Amino acid sequence: MMVEYWKRELTLHRKAVGVVTGAGCALGAASARQLVDHVDTLLLTDRDPRAAAALARELVEDAGVDAQPFTLDLTDRQGPIRLAARIEELGALRAVVHADLCSPTLSDWRQILTVDLVATARLADVLRPLADNGTAMAVLAAMSPMLDPRTPDTAALAILDNPLDPHFLGRMREALGPGLESPSAAYTWAKRGLHRFVRRESVQLGAVGARICSVSPGVIDTALSQLEAAEFPSIDRIVQRTPLRRMGHAEEVAAVVAFVLSEQASFLNGIDLLVDGGACAANDIDSVVAPRQAAPVLAS
Repeated sequence: MMVEYWKRELTLHRKAVGVVTGAGCALGAASARQLVDHVDTLLLTDRDPRAAAALARELVEDAGVDAQPFTLDLTDRQGPIRLAARIEELGALRAVVHADLCSPTLSDWRQILTVDLVATARLADVLRPLADNGTAMAVLAAMSPMLDPRTPDTAALAILDNPLDPHFLGRMREALGPGLESPSAAYTWAKRGLHRFVRRESVQLGAVGARICSVSPGVIDTALSQLEAAEFPSIDRIVQRTPLRRMGHAEEVAAVVAFVLSEQASFLNGIDLLVDGGACAANDIDSVVAPRQAAPVLAS
């Protein structure tokens, strides 16, 4: 009991550290701007060191926050380990926004599943020991699984729930066949895996008073979403049939992320929050997305 008491006391007196992965993307940057008032130090990670450094300079100059860039490629197994070591040097882990994800327009199926799901699971494995009472995590996912009217293959779901299996990619390909090699199909399966992963992870984190949720944006007005819309015409159809009749903005998604990480959401754990303007509701009611038209929608 005395050891636990001193551990709590030490945590209370350490600086609160926030982490935003994929800080160079629109949703990562918007989320970082929302966190400046909630942590003492903000670690901004990105595969592009210039993008992370530019955002750090902006936050230091505009908000006066201790924002530090951290070059991180989550496909490098040592990357999350280096990140965890840096967090421990700076203080106690308070908030995590995981926005370092792939687009189906810029990646192949292996990259999508590896970055979006496998690397997320590796990151969670490394950060889990740092989580304590009050730590909160938000994982950016997407609404694409909710737009897919097909019933997921049960054998594939069982494989999907073990992304750290060394043979994960091969087993997924074997279960789903060549259709998985379509980037849009891999994207939907990766996001489905994220939703399921967050539910499982919430049970482990909850044991120490920590929380995790996923946030699934709809069609968000970013430079990357414009590239996606050019390749996937069904995205425009989704926007047209969204009840709010518009795309969302990165700041609207970031506001929900900030709420998830706040003390006001202290009993929120293990769920997905849709920020889609009602697109999935319209899809459920009107059945507007045919099985072959289910569109991937990027969470950035």
